[in-house]
Amino acid sequence: MFERFTAGARAVVVQAQEHARRLGHGYIGCEHLLLAAASTGEPAGAALRERGVTPEGVEAEIVRRAGPGQAAGLFSALDRDALASIGIDIDAVRAQIEAAFGPDALTRGRSGTRRGPAVARGPLALLRRSRGGGRGRDTAVGAHPARPTGHIPFTPHAKKSLELSLREAVGRHDGYIGAEHLTLALVGMDAGAVPPILSALGTTQAALRAAILDRYRQAS
Repeated sequence: MFERFTAGARAVVVQAQEHARRLGHGYIGCEHLLLAAASTGEPAGAALRERGVTPEGVEAEIVRRAGPGQAAGLFSALDRDALASIGIDIDAVRAQIEAAFGPDALTRGRSGTRRGPAVARGPLALLRRSRGGGRGRDTAVGAHPARPTGHIPFTPHAKKSLELSLREAVGRHDGYIGAEHLTLALVGMDAGAVPPILSALGTTQAALRAAILDRYRQAS
């Protein structure tokens, strides 16, 4: 199927992977594909942005639901059962961090800001103290995880959206899969992260589909 993807559609998939990696997520979901589609210079991306589905808005909704960057990666990477067996309650640690540094302490600890590393040392120190073990083992638990590297898998919903993009192309009698087909498939998803994100951004699937199709009718 991927051999049918145009350069624009391939760029959306590549950018989705980069967004997932940048956000510290070890998977590529429909939300990452939507973020990439909203960022593209293709007509489908322009149609999304005109209806309020902007890259900034989509990313804010992703972070609100999945967690912010490295902080999300830190807590999702820790094995709750294994840590519980040595006396660490991740939810209690999170509560301690927010009590000591404020409710946005984890967000402030994201990489790419000047104050991030200094703030991060405080929360992570709490995590190390909650461990109560030797220094070497504490460092392993408290260290920031690296961004996901290598292959990042697609979620089942993301795989489904790629399959639906082929159906969109066949339905329009196109011999290729472009960014428009992929975007139409994404906004047509009836499950997963995309429907609530679109709702939060104040638009509907029907309105977006009509806008995207209208864009390409004008271009033809």
